[in-house]
Amino acid sequence: MITSSSNRQMKQITALLKKSKERSIAGSFVVEGKKMLAEAPAGWIKHIYAAESFLKEQEAEKLLAKAEYEIVADHVFQSVSDTKTPQGILAVVETPKYGRADLICSRHTRLLVLENIQDPGNLGTMIRTGEGAGIDGVIINSTSVDLFAPKTIRSTMGSIYRVPCYITKDLGETIRDLKGENITVYAAALNGSILYDSCDYTKSGTAFLIGNEGRGLSEEIIALADRSVKIPMEGNVESLNAAVSAALLMYEANRQLRRGFGREK
Repeated sequence: MITSSSNRQMKQITALLKKSKERSIAGSFVVEGKKMLAEAPAGWIKHIYAAESFLKEQEAEKLLAKAEYEIVADHVFQSVSDTKTPQGILAVVETPKYGRADLICSRHTRLLVLENIQDPGNLGTMIRTGEGAGIDGVIINSTSVDLFAPKTIRSTMGSIYRVPCYITKDLGETIRDLKGENITVYAAALNGSILYDSCDYTKSGTAFLIGNEGRGLSEEIIALADRSVKIPMEGNVESLNAAVSAALLMYEANRQLRRGFGREK
């Protein structure tokens, strides 16, 4: 049993939780809690760490059977955990690696493309919402918040395991490549030329561009889109939260595909 926070493995977990560079070097990230461990693909799990008191939990035997594990003294587990109320179990998980081609599944491929998202909660929520809306993947530029930061991972509520995410160093080039794959690119912009629910998203693959929470999409990226769309605003509201905007666009595309046609007549 691990009884000191100075233990090498505990120091490694702390580094993985706090430093993006460490996660990148190790090719690993940390997930905490029963749900996140239960949904983790067994092949991704490198090692499990359970607080001593967790062994009394009903799910302990099943969850600990997923991979090799170490027992950690309760006070040590509490000191390394990133959550306010730890559930007593965490795991080091292998970072998934996807290429752009892994996200393009059919002629009706639906993608969410993100530029400079800075709030980990927003990013995680968009991935989770994207799974609910049936998208095929998320493309994130490299200047956005770290996809594998603890708060991002928690906010996905397990969708990180099921939604392919591709991180690009050159968003402009990636958008041009998508267009070459017969994917129509729509930029969400306050001065968009058409209402978002007036477009027909069933004719080809679709990619929705969502920008930074405060500044929106850069003019350079908007210029690469096939069309810029806007979400109508009532009252004195100027814009919506990035995750809310993304949800409206993704679910409109989902609605149209479910009904087998574009907008209602």
